[in-house]
Amino acid sequence: MSNEVKPNLKYTKDHEWARRDEHAVVVGVTAYAVDQLGDVTLVNLDVAAGDELEKGKAFGTVESVKTLADLYAPISGKVLSVNETLEDQPELVNDDCYGAGWLLTLAPSDAAAMDDLLDSAAYQQLLDSDD
Repeated sequence: MSNEVKPNLKYTKDHEWARRDEHAVVVGVTAYAVDQLGDVTLVNLDVAAGDELEKGKAFGTVESVKTLADLYAPISGKVLSVNETLEDQPELVNDDCYGAGWLLTLAPSDAAAMDDLLDSAAYQQLLDSDD
């Protein structure tokens, strides 16, 4: 799974993913990030529904047996929800980073903001250049 790149997602160079759903953008961390982190032991989201996030700004941290990593907003927008399940089950990020391990949902400030993110091919290229 370490370099699994989903074609329907957009990506950041900081290894977050974003997926446009019907009314929101779902945000999480990539399989590559999870692989680099190792076993996730704590997810700390420093935001709540209603907060405004600015693209590129930290909104929380992921702690693992290896390290502590900041999480960065892939786009600007209003937080609609946070995945509160991760408080008690941070391992969901390891088990299903593209599904149950999602971090938060956003209402984008700018509908075109997703266009600035990397598509799956560009993200795969980034990963390949890191090897």
